[in-house]
Amino acid sequence: MTEGNSYKPVDLSRIRTEPLAQRPSLVRIEQAASRTGPGASASQLVDSLPDLLAARDFRELIDAIAHAHRDGRPVCLALGAHVIKCGLSTLVIDLMERGVITALVTNGACAVHDYELAAVGKTSEDVAARLPDGSFGAAADTAHALNEAALNGAEKGFGRALGELILAKKLPHAQSSLYAAAAQLGLPATVHVAIGTDVVHMHPVTDASALGRATLTDFRLLVSVVSDLEGGVYLNFGSAVVLPEVFLKALSAARNLGAEVKNFVTADFDMIKHYRPMENVVRRPGGRGLSFTGHHEIMLPLLRQAIIDRLEA
Repeated sequence: MTEGNSYKPVDLSRIRTEPLAQRPSLVRIEQAASRTGPGASASQLVDSLPDLLAARDFRELIDAIAHAHRDGRPVCLALGAHVIKCGLSTLVIDLMERGVITALVTNGACAVHDYELAAVGKTSEDVAARLPDGSFGAAADTAHALNEAALNGAEKGFGRALGELILAKKLPHAQSSLYAAAAQLGLPATVHVAIGTDVVHMHPVTDASALGRATLTDFRLLVSVVSDLEGGVYLNFGSAVVLPEVFLKALSAARNLGAEVKNFVTADFDMIKHYRPMENVVRRPGGRGLSFTGHHEIMLPLLRQAIIDRLEA
């Protein structure tokens, strides 16, 4: 053991060195960003990004979605309610109408906010202001409508029943509804409810047995969708817990039943990195997993425009 003050400066004259040009390096000058001029398209902007890190992954995802679309493979979009509250439903519907997004995977909060926007053109409460007197979540219209959808969803699923309800009632803003669009286009739109997480569960009208049957039907539908994911893409936008867990179980069930689901791309988009999406969407499924951090109201419009430009190029 070296004692107290016996340390001496090391003689560095014997350090092994090498020429800089021969040293392995992770970054090359040809990977640098290129300049775009005024009026550049979204595709040109994406192509101008440096060929490094998340920019490289972003281009890979765009290519994967374009290939899946051209090959007739699924592109599934799982989303948390914040995507709807950011005003992005119109862009999601556009991708559905273009045949790019082939299935929606949502949680109970998505159903709440989607219905309210379709019914009255507004949604989302000031929780901090309304929680002290217990008025938060007290809108009766929403609870009655979602319970009606649940009652009708035992066979067809919660998402399809809600979409058909919005269309049947001819709600004034039905064109903004993801579920109505899915019903019109004949696309799967599943709702995966965790009882107690949504404001409608506080209302006495809520039928727990109907809710359970409808959301279980949607889980079984999702297993069917995931069974067909080979060569496709699964996107998770903003769901930190429920949908990553549901996806993992659906994937396991699909494989248990004999589905070949090995070659596919998954991508998680959120404002911060969370444990479950990173594990259950990006790492554990076994395909090519990608992760992007940023605000939904910026990332989703950029992704949509880049996909459209790539498909039309």
